[in-house]
Amino acid sequence: MSVSSPYGIRLRPPMKSGPGRRSSPLHWRWTDRLALAFAWIAGLGLCAIAAAIVLYMGYRGVQYLRPSLLVSRPEVSLSQSGSGGFLDPVLGTLMLTAIGIVLAAPLAIGSALWIAEYGRPTWLARIVESSIEVVAGTPDIVIALFGLAIFQLPLLAPFSFTASGGGVFGRSFLAAGSMMSLIALPPLFTATRDGLQAVPDHMREAAFALGKTKIATIRAVLLPSVRSNIATGVTLGISRIIGDTAIVVFLLGDTPRLEPQGSAPVTGLLRGTGSTLTSYVFDNSPAGEGGAPQKAYAAAFVLIVFVLGLNLLVDRIGRSHADANGLNVAGAVV
Repeated sequence: MSVSSPYGIRLRPPMKSGPGRRSSPLHWRWTDRLALAFAWIAGLGLCAIAAAIVLYMGYRGVQYLRPSLLVSRPEVSLSQSGSGGFLDPVLGTLMLTAIGIVLAAPLAIGSALWIAEYGRPTWLARIVESSIEVVAGTPDIVIALFGLAIFQLPLLAPFSFTASGGGVFGRSFLAAGSMMSLIALPPLFTATRDGLQAVPDHMREAAFALGKTKIATIRAVLLPSVRSNIATGVTLGISRIIGDTAIVVFLLGDTPRLEPQGSAPVTGLLRGTGSTLTSYVFDNSPAGEGGAPQKAYAAAFVLIVFVLGLNLLVDRIGRSHADANGLNVAGAVV
């Protein structure tokens, strides 16, 4: 349909643009269609693999998990019925996670604040960021070997398991937690740094205009603005800690039960040895020597529940952070 101009010239209406004019994938070049098909296959394949893992472990876990396994300690036995539960590995997982996060959080948040808000001298800031990237890319077993070499030194004997003859084994919750903090530090650092760099400059300028100092601005304005980023980094760090096995085997002794070092209730437990859910699953799996594969499946199901819960928490934090940012932008526009 055409229209007439004031000068009597018949004009063709402008062609529509937008989604309605986009060609169907059937009209694309064959290379583009192949790329689209590969993207669909890759995405659906990853979903299928994740679903298979969760469904299989869920089926096995529900089949073998009993409430008594969560409240009974492991025992050495040749039969399933006499090997006890996995209360100690659950407690060991919680203890190791707490130690790792308590040590990693101040280092990661402090480094991110310095990089994002100061970053001087520039060469030192680059070295710090490169060092964190190196730690993030180092295999866990290499970190475990490094921690074992460090904590076997006589100087660090008060922080690890020590034999009656004075030999330092370099194994304890403190030693394992210290190395776990290294694998939890990179995601926490990255989340905090990215959050600080995303804070608008006008928030800093407004604080300076009110007479706030740099450190007061960081404490009262910036840190509250990136709480969700810090929480996301902490959650990602926890997920790395609870899923690690190499550091546990090297630095925690991989003993089924918690074995304190000394009579002190807290320090003795921290200097003692133990296990986590990951090492318990490995030891009792068909590849291990525990001879209790059914309980390995039950413990693996508990571990999967932990991981899924953390993933849901990360997704929830991300969505709430996005909604909050949307409200802030809308308020600024109004």
